[in-house]
Amino acid sequence: MKKRVLLLCGSPHEDGCTRRALREVESALAQAGVETETFWLGSGPVRGCVACGGCGRAGRCVFADEAYDRLTAMLERADGLVVGSPVYYAGPNGSLCALLDRMFYSAGDLLRGKPACAVVNCRRGGASAAFDRLNKYFTIAQMPVVPSVYWNSTHGCTPEEVEQDREGLQVMRALGRNMAAMLALPVLRGTGDEKRVATNFIR
Repeated sequence: MKKRVLLLCGSPHEDGCTRRALREVESALAQAGVETETFWLGSGPVRGCVACGGCGRAGRCVFADEAYDRLTAMLERADGLVVGSPVYYAGPNGSLCALLDRMFYSAGDLLRGKPACAVVNCRRGGASAAFDRLNKYFTIAQMPVVPSVYWNSTHGCTPEEVEQDREGLQVMRALGRNMAAMLALPVLRGTGDEKRVATNFIR
C-alpha cells in the first residue's frame, strides 16, 4: 500500500508563496511514489483552544467546526505531515496556530509516530523563529522530525519570487525525499544526485 503525506497549507492565500514551497515538497514525494493530500486552512476565522479540558472527556475538540473535522479526518488517512505557513512578525499564521493548538492537544493518537516537518515562507527575516515554533508541535507529539539540507524556508513576496529562491526550493525537494525515506527506507537521501546550490539574498 502506498504511503500518504498530508500537506497542510496554513496560509490565507490558496496559491501563494507557502503553497509554492509545499508544491516543491509534493513533487519530490510524487517522484518517490508517495501520495499526497492537501488541506488549505483558508481565510475564515479559526477558534483557538480555551483550555476547557472537554477534549479529554469527548475524545475530540468540543468546538464543532469544519476546519478541525476535515483536518482530523485527513490525518487519519495520512502517514506523514508537512505543515506550511507564512511568517508574520517572526511567527506562523495565528489562525494556523489556533487550529494546531486544538488538534495537537486533542488528537495526539492521530499524530504519534508519524514523520512531520514544517515549511515557512518570509519576505526576508523571521523564518527561523516561525520554523522553531512549528517544530515544537512535532517534538511534543512524538513525531519524528524530518530533516533537510538547511532550515525549511523559502523567500519571496509572490510565488514568482519564490521561484527565484533556488536554494530554498532545493531544500524543499530534499525535505520531500527525506520524508519519503523516513516513511519507507532506512537511509535518508538528502539532495540525491543534485549538485548543492548555495545562494544569498544580497542584491
